Amino acid sequence: MKTLVVIPAYNEQDNIKRVVNNLTENYPQFDYIIVNDGSKDQTSAICHRNNYNIIDLPVNLGLRGAFQAGLKYAHKHGYEKAVQFDADGQHLPQFIQPMADCMEETRADIVIGSRFVNEKKPKSLRMIGSRVISLAVFLTTGKKLTDPTSGMRMFNSKMIAEFARDANYAPEPDTISYLIKNGAAVNEVQVQMRERIAGESYLNPVNRVKYMIKMVISIVLIQWLRGEK
Repeated sequence: MKTLVVIPAYNEQDNIKRVVNNLTENYPQFDYIIVNDGSKDQTSAICHRNNYNIIDLPVNLGLRGAFQAGLKYAHKHGYEKAVQFDADGQHLPQFIQPMADCMEETRADIVIGSRFVNEKKPKSLRMIGSRVISLAVFLTTGKKLTDPTSGMRMFNSKMIAEFARDANYAPEPDTISYLIKNGAAVNEVQVQMRERIAGESYLNPVNRVKYMIKMVISIVLIQWLRGEK
């Protein structure tokens, strides 16, 4: 079954070549599309110079808009699976096939690459937000997710169509919670992730707290009040 690796990229000039070359050289069975989210650095130039498959967005739309553009592409070209894949090198492509296998074996709509299926979640300040979001998802859906903030997620053709059509869907825990409430089957597969090698993540300590609060409010209040579609 055709699988598309969707790589949203914003100012990833120091990482994108390494990420894409690893995919194309070692995992050629997967197609990929880079969605350049209005980068201000050399991300786009590097991609075009190397003849990578790329969609250039004229302005920065954020993760929601970039990922939706990738899933619109997946939907248009008839992909059965699409996986959200970071451009910073944290996600490892050797786990794409196990996620695809899980999706086929369990008929899941969404498979999350989790760091904590078989490993204990560290008791650290960084993981407080993950634990709180996990609790919010469980309280509103009854589903236990060990790694709700993981950015490595695989979607089947039904979910690809949903994301391609609905601008309100974002690849975030609140949307996953909403989809679970509306019957989506979600499973997790144990993966490993690397730390970012180059560049800076927007999730500094202050933004991590803001993100946690935003997700919890959306899951517990907005999604709960929104109910089933």
